[in-house]
Amino acid sequence: MPPRKVLIVDDSKLLHRMFEMMLRQYPLVHAYDGKEALERLAENGDVDLVLLDMNMPRMNGLELLEAMKGDARFKKIPVVLVTTEGSEEQTQRGLDAGAAAYVKKPFRNEELIAVIQRLTGSAA
Repeated sequence: MPPRKVLIVDDSKLLHRMFEMMLRQYPLVHAYDGKEALERLAENGDVDLVLLDMNMPRMNGLELLEAMKGDARFKKIPVVLVTTEGSEEQTQRGLDAGAAAYVKKPFRNEELIAVIQRLTGSAA
């Protein structure tokens, strides 16, 4: 079953537009930092996948991930870290904090769709 909604959390408006084009088949919700993402999650109980940037103002990706995993309402939502931070250490920190997957920018549309399908058990 495809995700009911995908929450995009990134401080770049350009990246939000790119995700809109790449993920036309999924309903999207947008947030531009971690604090706004928590608000969107509370407003949209049917979000069942989060694409999360690491470097953002107010609350970064790791802080948001830790907040989500500490909240019973959000802790089971799979989170995919999407970032330019591609070091082994950053990857491990994100996975240790509870991320389900990690995609390094730049990535191909097919890579992202494959990760989404793997995490949601959906087919294109």
